[in-house]
Amino acid sequence: MDDAGFGFASIVPPLAALALAIRTKQVHFSLLVAIWLGQTMIGDWSPLRGLVLSGDALVATFADDGRAKTILLSALIGAFLTFTQYSGGMAGFVSWLSERGWVTGRRSAGLLAWAIGTAMFIEANIGVYVSGPLSRPLFDRFRLSREKLAYVLDSTAASIATLVPINSWGAYLLSLIAAQGIAEPLPALVGSMPFNFYPILAVVLSLIVVWSGWDFSSMRRAEQRVRDEGKLLDDGAEPLVAAEVLMLETKVGVTPRASHMVVPVLAIVLTVLIVLFATGDGNPMRGDGTTSVFWAVIVSILTAAALYLARGVLALSELTECFMKGVGGLIPIVILLMLAFVLGDTCQQMGTGPYIAGAAEAGLPASVLPAALFLVSCLISFATGTSWGTWAIMFPIAIPMIELSGLHPGLTIGAILGGAIFGDHCSPISDSTIICSMAAGTDHIAHVRTQLPYAMSVASVSLIFYLALGSVL
Repeated sequence: MDDAGFGFASIVPPLAALALAIRTKQVHFSLLVAIWLGQTMIGDWSPLRGLVLSGDALVATFADDGRAKTILLSALIGAFLTFTQYSGGMAGFVSWLSERGWVTGRRSAGLLAWAIGTAMFIEANIGVYVSGPLSRPLFDRFRLSREKLAYVLDSTAASIATLVPINSWGAYLLSLIAAQGIAEPLPALVGSMPFNFYPILAVVLSLIVVWSGWDFSSMRRAEQRVRDEGKLLDDGAEPLVAAEVLMLETKVGVTPRASHMVVPVLAIVLTVLIVLFATGDGNPMRGDGTTSVFWAVIVSILTAAALYLARGVLALSELTECFMKGVGGLIPIVILLMLAFVLGDTCQQMGTGPYIAGAAEAGLPASVLPAALFLVSCLISFATGTSWGTWAIMFPIAIPMIELSGLHPGLTIGAILGGAIFGDHCSPISDSTIICSMAAGTDHIAHVRTQLPYAMSVASVSLIFYLALGSVL
């Protein structure tokens, strides 16, 4: 059966994953069932063939260079966490900030996480990998929920990468726009930035939340739990990172020093910049973001190991033990990322994105098309968990509409960009959402549940803007 032939059935696997995850709170199980269901449909509705195809799809995940690096990177982050904790780096960094009066309470802790996330626009996930380990001990200390940390990380990462596209994201977008016959893609992309309402509002709202402490819905309950009861996680929560990785105590006899944390973090940032320039032949916008972060974490781990050995903080045997403990503690997120990638591939095979787009685009007046494109992009990205895949689907559909229907170019492109970020921001099968849950040390479904009301609020306001401007521009 060809991709288009699945029709409505193509949205069943992602919907099943979402429903099962909410119902059972078992994300790995839910994704496995959804993958098997989708592959069963692809395999002519044979449950046994679906099982075989599911296994083949999981193995094929490692055939993609970028995905293999992302999966290995996620495991290596565990070693970074155990190194910086056992060496006293995290404890030293927290004390250093507090002694200088830079972070003295809930507001300043939240602002630090937000500032790091917005400053690291060179690659979407670098802000998550840096801000998460730096901010989590501060959030724990000042009784801010880990759900809120995950929300702040998620609200800044992909949003900033899209709003300041001097990175691999920008290069990808320019290539997609150019592929549609746009002679000058850069002015077209820059012209869409003021109309990219969802990421703009997401970044602004997250700043308001950390500054004012304004919480609502399930996030308010999470904040009350931590503030009133001192419970970092809800009853029954299952963080993606093992407790022995997140809560590793400083080695007995070692004096906590901020440099044991700061030096490895600086190694990450500098290596990302160097590799972006190297892989982009001098142009960081053309650099390979995944490769940059992958090597940055490796260099950071090696830098930390050399620093601790030189200072006599940790012995080689202790470094090896920390490394194995860290990598082993992140096996759950490695498996989760694999499953998320495979479900995304399954949706692509079944034509989930094109079906949603085709079902929504017919028969609409030009004045509501920008709003419709935004809404369809939201649905596709939420169902498939990918912003890049959503853009690849939507640009060939939407850009021809600019000339045919007389749509405003910036408004049209901005609607697609923002809608795709919505799913990247809050879909439970988005790799960005998964990584933010990991970096914050929280339960993944708890992160999705507490973040969704904020994301829906921002999406609703964005939709109103597109409806209003579609009638004016």
